[in-house]
Amino acid sequence: MAVPKRKTSKQRKNKRRASSYRLNKATIVECPNCHETKLPHRVCPSCGYYAGKEVIAKSEEI
Repeated sequence: MAVPKRKTSKQRKNKRRASSYRLNKATIVECPNCHETKLPHRVCPSCGYYAGKEVIAKSEEI
């Protein structure tokens, strides 16, 4: 049975674990209807379209 010869230091342990603690970047895609940025698989907040269909009616106010 394999037994460690020395105690693993806190620094070595924390270096090994550090790679999983970071935050992932949010994926941003372009809306095919209005070309604004939005999160994937969600209704576009600026035009209200999802998968080429209007889901939320947005009023055109200037």
